[in-house]
Amino acid sequence: MISLLQKIFTWWNRDTFGTRLKTLISGRLVGQDSFGNKYYENKKGERWVIYANEIDASKIPVEWYSWIHHTPNKIQNEHDLKKYSWQKPHQPNLTGTKEAYYPNKDKDEPEKKYKSWLN
Repeated sequence: MISLLQKIFTWWNRDTFGTRLKTLISGRLVGQDSFGNKYYENKKGERWVIYANEIDASKIPVEWYSWIHHTPNKIQNEHDLKKYSWQKPHQPNLTGTKEAYYPNKDKDEPEKKYKSWLN
């Protein structure tokens, strides 16, 4: 019962009841990416994504980014692109967390007179 209420009233737990209803009524599945996200489109040309796990907009791969933003390109109909050996796998956005990148974090800096609220 609680999971049903969460699905109806919260948007951060994947898709809401309204999104699920819109998808069932007017959505046409266009494809799925390597993360398991599903991409839909309706007859009006509206496009949306239903995320597989947690909602993170940075998890939209580059081959689907142009499609979701209506940006035409030469790879629009070919969503399974070959990845090069130098391309790294997706990493979540770590901004605002303890794992975030700070360029001077490991250098010997003079002791500050205050403490940062992130540490």
